[in-house]
Amino acid sequence: MRRELPIAITFVLGVLIILAFFFDSPTLTNASQSLQNWAVIIAAFALGIASVNLIQVHAKKIARGQDRLDWLYSGALLLGLFGMTVIGLFKGPADQMYQFWFNALFTPGQATVYAMTGFYIASAAFRAFRIRNLEAGILLVSAALVMLGNVSVGEALWSKFPVIGSWLVNVPNLAAQRGMMIGAGIGGIAGGLRVLLGIEKSYLGSGS
Repeated sequence: MRRELPIAITFVLGVLIILAFFFDSPTLTNASQSLQNWAVIIAAFALGIASVNLIQVHAKKIARGQDRLDWLYSGALLLGLFGMTVIGLFKGPADQMYQFWFNALFTPGQATVYAMTGFYIASAAFRAFRIRNLEAGILLVSAALVMLGNVSVGEALWSKFPVIGSWLVNVPNLAAQRGMMIGAGIGGIAGGLRVLLGIEKSYLGSGS
């Protein structure tokens, strides 16, 4: 009974959302909108629980004080978390101090972390472009043509490089992307059906 009731609720609510999407009924639309609003509320509470867990983890690091860098990083994270929360709650996100913290601290930090992924991308590209078989050779040649087609040096060397690069991006690459999107869509539908039919029960937790 502990497992059947959540599965039944999931099935009923999932079917309700699907019916509201395909049928134009005010009753179904209102019910679906209410369910989505409750989902937003639950997600907000989940975010609050995640914040509490984050505070606990980094507070323990600060209390131990074993590594000075860990202590500084954890302290900076908690300071930013509490500072942004207090300013946002009492003065709103339009406040000048809130905007300063966001634009001068959060945005550059986010850009720095994102830029660091460039090194991992370059390393992955180096491994991928090593010609070990025919497919790797085709990938290397295609990538070189696309890069030459997107820089001014390639156009100066041969005027057809941009045309070839554009064709590679818009025809074979787009076809592969559409195939991946179709496969991902089918996988998402299959995953949703597994949850609705009670085949997939991981969302119930290991103790259920």
